[in-house]
Amino acid sequence: MTHERSRIRIMLLAAARPNFMKVAPLYKVLLADDSFELALVHTGQHYDDNMSGTFLRELGLPDPNHHLEVGSGSHAQQTADVMKRLEPVLISEKPAALIVVGDVNSTLAGALTAAKLHIPVVHAEAGLRSFDRSMPEEINRIATDSVSDLLLITEESARTNLLHEGKTPDQIAFVGNLMIDSLRVQLARALASNVRERLGITEAHIGLVTLHRPSNVDDPRQLDEILSALEVISGELPLYWPVHPRTRSRLNTETAPLPSSIHLLDPLGYSDFLYLQANCAAVLTDSGGIQEESTVLGVPCLTLRDNTERPVTVESGTNYLAGTSAHRILETWRESRSHPKPGTIPPLWDGQAAARSHAAIKQFLLTRERLGQRRS
Repeated sequence: MTHERSRIRIMLLAAARPNFMKVAPLYKVLLADDSFELALVHTGQHYDDNMSGTFLRELGLPDPNHHLEVGSGSHAQQTADVMKRLEPVLISEKPAALIVVGDVNSTLAGALTAAKLHIPVVHAEAGLRSFDRSMPEEINRIATDSVSDLLLITEESARTNLLHEGKTPDQIAFVGNLMIDSLRVQLARALASNVRERLGITEAHIGLVTLHRPSNVDDPRQLDEILSALEVISGELPLYWPVHPRTRSRLNTETAPLPSSIHLLDPLGYSDFLYLQANCAAVLTDSGGIQEESTVLGVPCLTLRDNTERPVTVESGTNYLAGTSAHRILETWRESRSHPKPGTIPPLWDGQAAARSHAAIKQFLLTRERLGQRRS
């Protein structure tokens, strides 16, 4: 008499918009493998429909099996709320592993909660370091990696960082970039978007802006420096800016009116944003993921930060570290216009990261299962 092999239960946790772009291709390849049973958890860290619900639908993800509805709050409040609400879900579901992605508060909260319950943690996009501990995301990255059992990396600098921090080579798998998998799948549909017509964009050449990091938008002096540079740049290239809710509140209360050449927009869906990004003359951003996407799209990117945890986008791609002072941003802007980078696509950013991640996760879990059987 034969017994049907039980399926391995895996839980994937996502929170903010970039998380969904990384989870979507991985969810699909794992779902296609009959060895696995999947559950998707949405923490609700981005709770506005434009900030998460639209992305779920556009990326072909199902409604989450569990929605924690955490919402906004301080870093400590948000992290604690995710841990409190996730713990009973993990206890009830008893997954063989929890997969977390990126570097948001929910990533750290999920990893810590699972580790304390002795549930293996898989961290996708592990090992990235800005070496700036004033960034909350840097603390999240370091702490998440410290309790993770399998580390899926996007670039070789991450391997160096993880080995330096005491991880062993067998814990690390270079799989490529899951976000680029989503970009490549969605690009054809995105390029058919009529977002220019809907937004009334008539200029042939535009720049695209995103700005959301607390260090940039919560410090009035730093925000003023960035806005001063954007005002000058917009005189040469009209700027379109989908505004993050936290940034919108600062612009409404703490800054002078912006010139008409800077167009403020509501948050955009993935396809609409990707269309504008692929067809703009330059991107000005403090987002990590957009540094990666612009490199693959071959679009010049000015990163409005003093550091980046994605050095391959500067070394090989189209990314420039522009800093946060008006003088340095404008200096970098002039450099990008007079000496544009040719840019190359980094290794393994080929749209197959999910397949390699699937192979690494399956090997990891089956190895653990075999070891457990030997001990029992």
